[in-house]
Amino acid sequence: MEGGTNTAKGALDGIRVVDMSRLAPGPYATMLLADMGAEVIAVGGGRAGLPLNEVSRGKSYVSLDLKSDAGRKALHRLVAEADVFVESFRPGVAERLGAGYAELRAVKPNLVYCSLTGYGQFGPMSQEAGHDINYLSMAGMLGMMGPEDGPPTPPLNIVADFAGGSLLAALSITTALYERERSGQGQYLDVAMIDGVRSMMAMHYVMWGTSACPRRGTGMMNGAAPFYRCYECSDGRYVAIGALERQFFVALWRTLGLGEPPEQYPRTQWPMIEAALAGRFKERPRDEWTEIFYGTDACVSPVLDPHEVNLDPHMADRHGTAYVDSVPPVPLFSRTPSVAGENDRSDRTVEVLQRFGMGADEIAAAHDTTKPAGLTGWPEM
Repeated sequence: MEGGTNTAKGALDGIRVVDMSRLAPGPYATMLLADMGAEVIAVGGGRAGLPLNEVSRGKSYVSLDLKSDAGRKALHRLVAEADVFVESFRPGVAERLGAGYAELRAVKPNLVYCSLTGYGQFGPMSQEAGHDINYLSMAGMLGMMGPEDGPPTPPLNIVADFAGGSLLAALSITTALYERERSGQGQYLDVAMIDGVRSMMAMHYVMWGTSACPRRGTGMMNGAAPFYRCYECSDGRYVAIGALERQFFVALWRTLGLGEPPEQYPRTQWPMIEAALAGRFKERPRDEWTEIFYGTDACVSPVLDPHEVNLDPHMADRHGTAYVDSVPPVPLFSRTPSVAGENDRSDRTVEVLQRFGMGADEIAAAHDTTKPAGLTGWPEM
């Protein structure tokens, strides 16, 4: 149950992660590890602030003064009994904080150390500031997104931050842990969001400049094809159509009662197909179309607003209805279930360091009680 204590033996039970990452990509990666049973100790300190609340569940938060010898000693105490260390600073910052790979490897020789950054640890852009939109643009993905007659349109901040960053980091960490079981050795992971986005473009680079995607806004997968786009319904809501294959297109056309299905791939047909689909979908509300197309194999689905997802019958059947403002733990394991742990961002420095054998004076010297001033949530606008 959401918000409960993670007592199940997850797939990563027994793995300890020390997480010094900030904002969202690193913390989301370690939240996934926590969901799968890892113990995650998130280390903060100074005025940088805590990670976003939405990616904080299942972790214990400590605050250390890494500018002091006592704070660094405390960090090393944690790392000495950890399996994984995660940081997301620009290259060189972790070293200045006494948390670089060489220093921590000396403390724990088989440590899996993951650096998650936008541009990576080397290269001309490695020290540049950036966000999701910048990594999309540099990897060539953003140039394929959006309308032909308008600017490129980013798909929220999901692709680079969470897919190219968080998911790649989680995969890299678990892969390195698996390899460590055979070799007995840890290693350094240079995970760059720009690399993750570039890797995800495996199918799309070869599409660019071809008939499948001559330019932005004119391709098969970006809304130009009338059988792979969204249509407005009579209530102002939308349905999404993904009828790329012939059998799905035929099912779509016939379910709509539009007569004999035309050939779908000659571009000369597209204006007629689009007009026919747009006109028919405007005749009924979204949810009525959802019912009509259920079980037809026409690749038609409702475009749900975020607040509708939790109560969708399919989503509710898979994950229940408890996840109103959060996400369910994934993937679904048959023997070692993932569990959404408690979201407790209170300062647990004393409790955690005591557990690692540190005395009261040592803890007091290492503990950073500076009030955070960084971004811990979306600003009011």
